[in-house]
Amino acid sequence: MYLPILKGKKEMYGSKAHAQSLKELGLEYGSHITTLRPSIHARRANLTVKFQDLYGFTVEGNVDDVNVLNEVREKVRQQGRVWWSLEANKGANWYLNTHVSSSLKSSLKFSALVNAITLKRLIRKGIPPVLRPKVWFSLSGAAKKKSTVPESYYDDLTKAVQDKVTPATKQIDHDLPRTFPGHPWLDTPEGHAALRRVLVVYSFRDSDVGYCQGLNFVAALLLLVMKTEEDAFWMLAVLLENVLVNDCYTYNLSGCHVEQRVFKDLLRKKCPRIASHLDALEFDVSLVCTEWFLCLFSKSLPSETTLRVWDVLFYEGAKVLFHVALAIFKMCEEEMLLAHQVGDVINIIQRTTHHLFDPDDLLTVAFDKIGFMMTTSISRQRKKQEPAVLAELDERSRRLHSLNGEDK
Repeated sequence: MYLPILKGKKEMYGSKAHAQSLKELGLEYGSHITTLRPSIHARRANLTVKFQDLYGFTVEGNVDDVNVLNEVREKVRQQGRVWWSLEANKGANWYLNTHVSSSLKSSLKFSALVNAITLKRLIRKGIPPVLRPKVWFSLSGAAKKKSTVPESYYDDLTKAVQDKVTPATKQIDHDLPRTFPGHPWLDTPEGHAALRRVLVVYSFRDSDVGYCQGLNFVAALLLLVMKTEEDAFWMLAVLLENVLVNDCYTYNLSGCHVEQRVFKDLLRKKCPRIASHLDALEFDVSLVCTEWFLCLFSKSLPSETTLRVWDVLFYEGAKVLFHVALAIFKMCEEEMLLAHQVGDVINIIQRTTHHLFDPDDLLTVAFDKIGFMMTTSISRQRKKQEPAVLAELDERSRRLHSLNGEDK
């Protein structure tokens, strides 16, 4: 089922909860999760079928995919019951009381420690869609970031930049119709207008980033989840300014290049057979991973699987992207080792990601089979790779200037 976006920047996601209890809201949401039923002809012939997922995206798959999606929706219901029970027992914002400081005195606060462990496990199992806006906004730091500016910040900035034209606004206008084409809300004048405002306003907030292709897909999915432009804007801000590494979306994408190099090193350590085979094929993993890291998997994975990845991303940080990217390669390992062409490798990866309708399959591999990765260790790897990346980008820039000079 598709949950339509609420109109108006000021209408907060929780407004409905003021009219009814959280328990009632949870029960109401559960009733909205419909069971997908392929036609009798599709069941008999095992034909490819089309259906809409929870966020309105049209998905193509076989009957097995439909069955997986129905199982996933039942898991969502069950996970929702766990969250609603905690909301009832511990209070609506219990997850905000999970921070355990490094000091010995604070670490002895057993209830906070238990809550922190419980929350991490719960988030990895998935935040119920109806609770996602509230939980994301609180745990990501978006609420805190918003609280540091006047209440009218988003509205004021929207009005101030309304008629301004920049290279960023021109690129945004070019990309709007190419952002999830065919979606019943995003691909409409209203959807384009909302997405444009979020992207344009952010391009003026951070001139170093401005606008980078890939952000349109991220912001579009944030709009669908958060339900209001203002909340989507602040989620985009906290994502780019706090969750992800610096310079991922700046003009030369230096941060993204660093992440690619770090990922290649991790692939050699965690999946040596795959890395060796891909080296023999002269396959550069950046061919597929650049889009993953810039679009945060929003163009590659089914929507609910992407959002399950984002559940963990907003809580545990950017290292989650490495876990998930490694997991995808790990899940393709046996098939990939039989591939002899670069094109075959790309097809295997695209086919695998397209059919990852059960987020648990992906996240189990990402965290249980890939194993633990220290944030500090990844940070050291980033610092190690930065000089080489910057030198390479400088050399590329000099060559470009030289070619431009010759053309004149």
